[in-house]
Amino acid sequence: MKKLIVLTAALAMVATFAMSAAAAEWNFYGSARVSTFITDVKGAADNVYAQGLQGNSRIGANVKVSDELSGRFEYGTGVNVRLLYGEWNFGGGKFLVGQTYTPLNLFYSNQVFGSDTDMLDHGGVYSGRAPMLRLKFGDFQIAAVAPAAGNIDVPTIEAQYSLKLGSASLALAGGYDAGPDLGDAAYVVALGASMNVGPVSLGGNIYVGDNAEQLIWTRGVGESNLGYIIIAGFKVNDMIKLEAGYGSAEGDAPVTGVTTDHYSYYGQAVITIAPGVYVIPEVGTIDSGNTDYFGAKWQINF
Repeated sequence: MKKLIVLTAALAMVATFAMSAAAAEWNFYGSARVSTFITDVKGAADNVYAQGLQGNSRIGANVKVSDELSGRFEYGTGVNVRLLYGEWNFGGGKFLVGQTYTPLNLFYSNQVFGSDTDMLDHGGVYSGRAPMLRLKFGDFQIAAVAPAAGNIDVPTIEAQYSLKLGSASLALAGGYDAGPDLGDAAYVVALGASMNVGPVSLGGNIYVGDNAEQLIWTRGVGESNLGYIIIAGFKVNDMIKLEAGYGSAEGDAPVTGVTTDHYSYYGQAVITIAPGVYVIPEVGTIDSGNTDYFGAKWQINF
């Protein structure tokens, strides 16, 4: 009798899940990425070849329950959740609960070295993915984000306003972190822009801040932070697109006041072999010329 009750309960749970899954629209997707690069580190005895599955390879799904409720999940190569959130459209705006990209993220570069680094640590603006409560009203969004460090009394606050003007777009973003009890507060204010003119594309961003490393990924740590990237692209045809970029991130050491400047640049060709199939050869330098590299990223989206 006990086994019958357990079996009945299990079947009921399966049936409930099946009905709820059938009621929602599930759109699965994935992206497999392998990097093959040779690096030449200044002072090293020899060059190093590395090949591996990129950590930002992914599989996930977009889920639509109704016109008001939607969600998304995405897993990486390890036992890690990249994205997991639900969003409620309440008419005048949207309310999101979960983990996704925070408002203080601007993406203009497509640098592939370092598992798609995108020059984010050399002048880009990347706060990453974090648990948050986000409100979105049209082109404006504001979020209470889980702080990166502990012993903080309030959440990190981030916001962004974006504007589209024909073939051009602008984005103004900012973030404030109160810092730990025995630490310093941090802020970042960033402006980004992009534009397409025929086969030519231009983009970039600039940011200023203090203790920016508490909010974004940057090599220019410390006080009086300044970072920027400049990106130019050219679409040769439907198969080949060229891109080059330069970025810099700097900050002042808190005690000595000495400014450190880290720069990077690259050139690449995005080659579309077939729909969803890409090879991207790239050559460049990072860490102010201390590491030169060349190689390619291989990617299939499915």
